Amino acid sequence: MTLEIITSDQLAPLKHGFFTRRGGASSGVFAGLNCGLGSSDQAEMVAINRTRAAQAMDLEPDQMASVHQIHSADVLTVDSPLGEDRPKADALVTRTPGVALAILTADCQPVLFADLDNGVVGAAHAGWRGALAGVLENTIEAMEALGAERDSIRVTIGPSISQRAYEVGPEFLDDFLDDDPENARFFANGHADRLHFDLPSYGLYRLRRAGVQAEWTRHCTYSEPDRFYSFRRSTHLGEVDYGRLISMIRL
Repeated sequence: MTLEIITSDQLAPLKHGFFTRRGGASSGVFAGLNCGLGSSDQAEMVAINRTRAAQAMDLEPDQMASVHQIHSADVLTVDSPLGEDRPKADALVTRTPGVALAILTADCQPVLFADLDNGVVGAAHAGWRGALAGVLENTIEAMEALGAERDSIRVTIGPSISQRAYEVGPEFLDDFLDDDPENARFFANGHADRLHFDLPSYGLYRLRRAGVQAEWTRHCTYSEPDRFYSFRRSTHLGEVDYGRLISMIRL
């Protein structure tokens, strides 16, 4: 099966993409393009999948830079591929051509950044913890340190869990209200004391408040099992593990 890659007009003509699960070599609960090195999938299948994704970017796997994601606000500046060395962080930036910045997600926001005028790109993994802690703003600041200009940065949030599928408890709301009482607008009432959190809208708010042009592709990872992996959906189904989607951008 051919790889399916979602792209953004505002990041063109740079090579980039939010890969779906279609077109991969994995099977079972991982069926498709599982690129998660930390999953319990067969290592050789993950390697095949990552090779296919890299080649779709006109690169080889050893030209990919990815990190050990920990739901932080930490950003890594890279000027060469990282190989098997994956430092702990949740975003990467570069101005080096031929290095693909890669982020893995399975409900969290994969976020790709580009300043075409100044030749700087970035990629961030932004779950609720990272977004609340400032990973998106930190990525922008790291790009500026490489010569990017905030007014020229364009950002696209890829497939993420949508509000209707993201049920949370009242203690979750408290974390956001402690940061800013106006964050209540990103929550809708659910059953009993449950709430529904709008992660992509929160990400867009943080990005636009930071002064960059941002959009969401409007794909929900939970709601399309044939296209996307979803940690929450796998948990609800009682599956032993889940696949990870890869998103990449390069100069």
